[in-house]
Amino acid sequence: MSARRTIYRTITIAMVVVVLAFALWIMVNQLGLVEDMDFGAGAYYYADIPDFEKYMTAEYEASLPYWVYVLLFLAWGWLMYRLWVWVDERGKHK
Repeated sequence: MSARRTIYRTITIAMVVVVLAFALWIMVNQLGLVEDMDFGAGAYYYADIPDFEKYMTAEYEASLPYWVYVLLFLAWGWLMYRLWVWVDERGKHK
């Protein structure tokens, strides 16, 4: 195994350990929970939250025409597709 591959593997393992440690720390300390909304695992489904409308105080009004948002969405999709093709082609060269 090359030195570069060993370094990458070590960094990957270290990152996995750090992420898992943070995830466990967040769960143990119950960070991000709202005590008034103790709904369990389905809490992210808005239908489960009574009077959900009162938590939606901010209203968004679009400042651009609808077609601009569609065009931006399609451009982003095309850009991500080209990035994926580029990454895939680089993987074939190795």
